[in-house]
Amino acid sequence: MEIANIEQHRLWNGADGAHWAAHQARYDAMAAPVNAALFDAARILPTDRVLDIGCGTGQTTRIAARLAVRGHATGIDISVPMLDSARRTAVDEGIDNITFEQGDAQVFPFATAAFEVAISRAGTMFFEDPVAAFDNIGRALVPGGRIAFLCHRELDERDNPILATLIAHLPAADFGEQLSAVTDFADSSVVDAILDRAGFVDRAATPVVYHAPLGRDAVDATDFLLRAQLRGFVSSAEPTTLRRIRDALVTALRPYEIDGEVRLPAGGWVYAGSCRS
Repeated sequence: MEIANIEQHRLWNGADGAHWAAHQARYDAMAAPVNAALFDAARILPTDRVLDIGCGTGQTTRIAARLAVRGHATGIDISVPMLDSARRTAVDEGIDNITFEQGDAQVFPFATAAFEVAISRAGTMFFEDPVAAFDNIGRALVPGGRIAFLCHRELDERDNPILATLIAHLPAADFGEQLSAVTDFADSSVVDAILDRAGFVDRAATPVVYHAPLGRDAVDATDFLLRAQLRGFVSSAEPTTLRRIRDALVTALRPYEIDGEVRLPAGGWVYAGSCRS
């Protein structure tokens, strides 16, 4: 199996992928508020063959399979533990028009014109070479085939209490490396240029705003985030610094406790386009 992004392969086949698989339901709930916007843009038809890029544990692949009821949905991801969880869940839910493949979508040998639609929920931001990746995905689509994918929008510490807390307590940390791919794809002009170079037309970028459910309360949300998405930021922090970060995050998230859960405002872009006919 050819892998272009070795670091992402290492990351998602290690502790991060295992954690995501073990807490699949919670991660799915956190991301679920953006599903409607993604699938509105994808316009999946009952007979479509759908490719889900960076499918993870397969929530969006399963949604696609249900929409393409007489078609098929294929999820691709580099993470073995997440794919194992995706396959088990599809079996448990009785979905049989679904397949999961391990691979790097940038270099995976897709059959030509094998899909009518390609989708992704935050799975396209970490390609080693984005233009090459989208070019490869485009070859897998039929002429006129559609693509729709969600990426995070601007990360601004003034609007994001989690990022603001990390910056305040880890002033020497290099956030640039960990956030670079996310912030690159938060710039719609950058993504438009990538899609253009990869041969996509009828391109559009639609901003979305949603509330991500992070936990039962600020303590629960903080403890989960520190073991999950924030682990890479705090892994080298001294114990006293980590305790200060935890206390500060709990305080920062208290105002977002609403009706028995923490709901944090977040923003994204839904990018869409089609292959040249």
